[in-house]
Amino acid sequence: MSEDISHKLIVAISSRALFDLDESNHIYETLGVEQYAQYQIEHENEVLKPGVAFPLVKKFLNLNQYGDLVEVILLSRNSADTGLRIFNSIEHYSLGITRAAFTGGQSPYQYVNAFGAHLFLSANNHDVLDALNSGCAAATILPSNNSERHNSVLRFAFDGDAVLFSDEAERVFQEQGLKAFTYSEKQAAQRPLSGGPFKGFLSALHKLQQHLPKDNCPIRTALVTARQAPAHERPIRTLRSWQIRIDEVLFLGGLDKSEFLAAFAADIFFDDQPGHCERARARVATAHVPHGLLNK
Repeated sequence: MSEDISHKLIVAISSRALFDLDESNHIYETLGVEQYAQYQIEHENEVLKPGVAFPLVKKFLNLNQYGDLVEVILLSRNSADTGLRIFNSIEHYSLGITRAAFTGGQSPYQYVNAFGAHLFLSANNHDVLDALNSGCAAATILPSNNSERHNSVLRFAFDGDAVLFSDEAERVFQEQGLKAFTYSEKQAAQRPLSGGPFKGFLSALHKLQQHLPKDNCPIRTALVTARQAPAHERPIRTLRSWQIRIDEVLFLGGLDKSEFLAAFAADIFFDDQPGHCERARARVATAHVPHGLLNK
């Protein structure tokens, strides 16, 4: 009888997001696949350093102390031969990752839905776009100067429009300006926004929170948006209509998000705008969601 993991929160992670493979990737890009393969085989017993998503993955896996709740799956463009170093490093760090797909240079995105992943994080923006277009919440994790946060709470911060919500309101802002956006959102306050690419992942987090301690829950979520009153009502009513509780909501009215993300102590922040991501990644781990009008 086959195993069933559909009851878990499933996170797919690329090897370059999990481990620091910059040196190896440089060899691949400059010397080609054969030299890259030879390098990885020669160094397969050398442990890889943690990558930008490593602390996040550790915190995900730590949630399994509360039950069989989370599965992290490795998706890699490596071959099984060159991927041996990656699995050796997984074993060294005692990460509970047992399932993987090594695609030998091809995009692994088609396995995101095959595994039933709720989230895909990769350093390859082409793979991320393919996964987004297939209906999975996906983001390109960016190089970051953030340090590992040693508290036990796993904190997610999300932008609103074009991430949790569709970009329908963002289109009004970009095409007609702030005054038209504010008027439109006030008029539409009672009408829920359509879901964006991360609605499903937020819903999965909300369901997971129901299986965790109510007091001092080890997952905390935040909506961090450039919106301000009176454009605040529609997203609140939208989340209510979805029956999703979000722990914190910050309406910043165009203020730089970076200091607020640091104050929230986000383990990862998801935003669709490259400029926001570029500023945020100096303070917290940040992932770009290439979705919506601003990414056409």
